[in-house]
Amino acid sequence: MASGVKPRVKVPKKAAAGDTITIKTLISHKMESGQRKDKSGNVIPRSIINRFTCDFNGENVMDVTLEPAISTNPYVEFEAKVPEAGEFKFTWYDDDGSVYDTAKKIKIG
Repeated sequence: MASGVKPRVKVPKKAAAGDTITIKTLISHKMESGQRKDKSGNVIPRSIINRFTCDFNGENVMDVTLEPAISTNPYVEFEAKVPEAGEFKFTWYDDDGSVYDTAKKIKIG
């Protein structure tokens, strides 16, 4: 597990049924592409978040494959339609097998 990895998510606390909301996510991660060399000339092993998913009440909203060109601390912003009150679950998958997740609830009001 990479050290210092911290997922952050912004989801509105409530929305009207059927509204489209903006969701903002950011995960703190160094994101090493595997193409740089250290001071000794050795290749620094690749270490990236390679996949990001978002589910709402168990239904997939998005599933993204991230490639080595992605920046450090990847930021993903997207829109989602909210049909009912529920919970968004966000999951990031690391090359080393680590999985980082967080969830946010949204109310209808």
